[in-house]
Amino acid sequence: MTKAAFEGRRGWMSLLAKAPPARLAALLPDLPAHEMLRSPETGAVMVQGRVGGTGAPFHLGEMTVTRCSLRLGCGAVGHAWVQGRDKAHARRAAAADALMQTDRAEEMQARVLDVLAAEATAARGARATRAAATRVEFFTMVRGEDQ
Repeated sequence: MTKAAFEGRRGWMSLLAKAPPARLAALLPDLPAHEMLRSPETGAVMVQGRVGGTGAPFHLGEMTVTRCSLRLGCGAVGHAWVQGRDKAHARRAAAADALMQTDRAEEMQARVLDVLAAEATAARGARATRAAATRVEFFTMVRGEDQ
């Protein structure tokens, strides 16, 4: 994921939600002073799929998510929705979202988001390399009677 890929709130919230919780905790160990607007709470959301990726939508099933909202002392509000039941991950992602809306945004981008984006890109590349190793190429030879 390039820098341009997570410019904007939608992009950095996606990056924070998909980040491994332990890695986000290592990159952002100390949370700033904040008040909880919505304490981390776990629930379920319905996940939809599409036939062939573009066809009619269908209900695939439910997924567990944890959401959280908080306000920093400066007034910036952060929200997060993360997959699973990890309340600390949701709280940390919400704090990072709020920090990205303050004058510390450049620092957060360089110290946290750029690192997470580079690691996500490397992980996708490694996964693609492993998948490419199992790829089978099919071809048809022209036979005499086909001419």
